Amino acid sequence: MEAATSRNPREVGVRVLGLISGTSHDGIDCALVRWSRDGDLLTGAVEHTGTVPYPPGLREMIVAALPPGRTDMGEICRLDTLVGRAFAEAAAACPAADLVCSHGQTMFHWVEDGRVRGTLQLGQPAWIAERLGVPVVSDLRVRDVAAGGQGAPLVSAFDLPLLSGLPATWGRAGALNLGGIANLTVAPAAAEPPTAYDTGPASALIDAAVRAATGMPYDEDGRLAAAGRVHEGLLAELLAEPYYHRPPPKTTGKELFHAGYLERVAGPYGLGLPDLVATLTALTAETVAAEIRRHRLGVVVVSGGGVRNPALMRALRERTEGVRLLPSDELGVPSDAKEAVAFSYLGWLTAHGLPGTVPACTGAAGARMLGTVTPGRGPLRLPEPLAEPPRRVRMGTVDPHTV
Repeated sequence: MEAATSRNPREVGVRVLGLISGTSHDGIDCALVRWSRDGDLLTGAVEHTGTVPYPPGLREMIVAALPPGRTDMGEICRLDTLVGRAFAEAAAACPAADLVCSHGQTMFHWVEDGRVRGTLQLGQPAWIAERLGVPVVSDLRVRDVAAGGQGAPLVSAFDLPLLSGLPATWGRAGALNLGGIANLTVAPAAAEPPTAYDTGPASALIDAAVRAATGMPYDEDGRLAAAGRVHEGLLAELLAEPYYHRPPPKTTGKELFHAGYLERVAGPYGLGLPDLVATLTALTAETVAAEIRRHRLGVVVVSGGGVRNPALMRALRERTEGVRLLPSDELGVPSDAKEAVAFSYLGWLTAHGLPGTVPACTGAAGARMLGTVTPGRGPLRLPEPLAEPPRRVRMGTVDPHTV
């Protein structure tokens, strides 16, 4: 990796591979980004993206270990090793990188009375470092939790400098990721600081309903939702969930929104699958739209698997009339790989000795540098630390003459 100094503020050609398996736990998203710094501007060129599905047996192990399931230390050891090896295989299938930033697989986010007390991501990074021979940044969330934060959404550190490039005439900007859980980042306004938090489930409950009834992983193309009718009584009961009414910062996951939760709340209604999925899709759209309306957003950059669900996007547009919903692809961030791109950015920050959290977004006592570093082969060489993070991020191309 090439170091930048105070006499030479330009840094080019640092290739960071971001790896993450999100709350849908269906596979490993990969994004290789070449980051180039020039003063307070950081340009990222996405050179490779992809998703490597988990082997079916490993995915079933992960699902069985997640709440409301129970597991033991032996299974945790096996999962830590097998997930780490799966991440190493996924990384090896990507073009060469100077550094890897691996989020791993979240298995538990310990929340009590709205406070995050601990978080656990599995996927031993030593397997990646051994396979690729380059340094690996991992275990990023726990430092923010130790500082009193929620440990999420960490992507806010990437969202805010990315949103800063949008035209002011579009109004206040936000970034929405629709994965298993939906998270929203809101840019600062004249008298309001930035904020970010999980709004609730995106596809988590939809996927749980479809999997329980059909064995399929999700509602492909939103067809079930489109064929069903929203049950207003069930929707009202779902919307009464206390989580939605808690003030941010806040975070949630499948510790709350899992198959057992769905069976407890929706089971007594005895709905057919299309009507149930239509109602759960409306739940996601309404809980997200309520937050977009609350912050009076003019433009929202949308990413995640939910972008490919026409029924969900249609329901969201109906509830946010007048708001510009902009796929992140139009800003140079592939919507399927947005979180992997964000973790590539977080790895770049850590490698340069820079904090990767926004305290106003996570609730931490202060900004913290994230993660631990597992060396690759040979001496560990990282760039010279920088004094300040970039204020602007622009996704585009790298001038080949500067590499």
